[in-house]
Amino acid sequence: MDEISELLGAPATLENRDFRLIAFGAHDSDDDLAMDPVRTRSILTRQSTAAVRSWFEGFGIARATGPVRIPAAPDAGVFRGRICLPVRYRGVVQGYVWLLDQEPGPGPDALAAAMEVADRIGILLAREAKAGADLSREFLTVLTAGRGWPQDMAVAALRTALGPAAEGPHAVVCVAPWSGEAPTSVPGAAAVCVVPGRGPGGGAPSAGSADQALAVLVRLRSADVLAPAEAVAARLLPPGTGPGGGGGARTAAAPAGARTAAAAHATVSAAARTPAAERGAQGARAAGGAGGAGASSAAVSGPAAGIAEPVAGLARLAEGWEQAAAAARAAAAQPRFGPVARWSQIGPYRMLSALAAAEPVEDPAVHALLSPAHAELARTAEVFLDCAGQAGRAAAALGVHRQTLYYRLSRVEQLTGLDLDEGEDRLLLHMALKTARLHGDRAARPPRR
Repeated sequence: MDEISELLGAPATLENRDFRLIAFGAHDSDDDLAMDPVRTRSILTRQSTAAVRSWFEGFGIARATGPVRIPAAPDAGVFRGRICLPVRYRGVVQGYVWLLDQEPGPGPDALAAAMEVADRIGILLAREAKAGADLSREFLTVLTAGRGWPQDMAVAALRTALGPAAEGPHAVVCVAPWSGEAPTSVPGAAAVCVVPGRGPGGGAPSAGSADQALAVLVRLRSADVLAPAEAVAARLLPPGTGPGGGGGARTAAAPAGARTAAAAHATVSAAARTPAAERGAQGARAAGGAGGAGASSAAVSGPAAGIAEPVAGLARLAEGWEQAAAAARAAAAQPRFGPVARWSQIGPYRMLSALAAAEPVEDPAVHALLSPAHAELARTAEVFLDCAGQAGRAAAALGVHRQTLYYRLSRVEQLTGLDLDEGEDRLLLHMALKTARLHGDRAARPPRR
């Protein structure tokens, strides 16, 4: 990007064919128009909206083999004209280099030199996409081979296929549920594969099952920085992922001057660039100070993503996959974690997810409570236990009078035979409710208020 920016005298950005940001050069201009709303949104959210994509593609960039000049459109948030350099490999579009146009603009020789750089970029993007696709079998085998010599052989095959990229820390990302095939290109990913869900009764994995997930291997520059893995997870989640499809705890306001294009540009979720710990704190605050209990009634809409702890060697990738899958389940069950959750920050769900990963074992004491007919009682019990048994907080979180809370809790005791004054009975009930939530039981996910 810096080479093209120097050739053409303008800051450049690189997006893949799906208009997801891959890289951008330095923007050090004093001109306020150098960062119009469309470019600002692209850099901050690492993607463009469907409306922006459709508008630019209307100028024939997907078919172009040379530079395309696109005029400014202030009503659409495009304050400056663009120069688009299609990035191709063997005739197939791999992405686009975007530059802000200016008068008099670069000449034919400079544009030709920039296209030569774009051709080199196309080769690199094609190689990256091919490498990720070629490694899907080896990566899947490592994640599903089990322990012992099959695992050792699978790790050795993946290490050979990765070559020098096998060295250094990696993180595993899980996106679930995932429908269809693995994407052909995931910027920043060393390997990608679809992991089939478990068959009936927790048996062998079955291809095409509804609970299949996408696994992504991300190489990290440092074991202390998970930002590359978070960026990959954010790219793979559809826009608007969050509780009720609202896009997470916060949404980014449109940049100044872009409000006139509100009909053309959707509001972009800021959850992908908000650290997981901050999102958890926001969720707790949104629950009205009830320790996050108020957020228990709405699960994440659509897929969620989980990120494992960094691993120093490929031999621990299967363990990393279990962690990432657990974090994704927690993010789907508890919106205060999602839509992207780190395994290190899901607290008790690290242990509960291990129980949920197995075939459900329902304690007979809670069988009746977990039926759909008693969903409101189950929710009441869960909020009460989330609030550490503090009746005042629980009643406030539920929006009911204390006497109503006490009556419901007495009904819970009658249904379960448990004594909520006893610590072990509380523990059993709390674990049963949280495990049911991870399994997606209807009673554990009551209708939104």
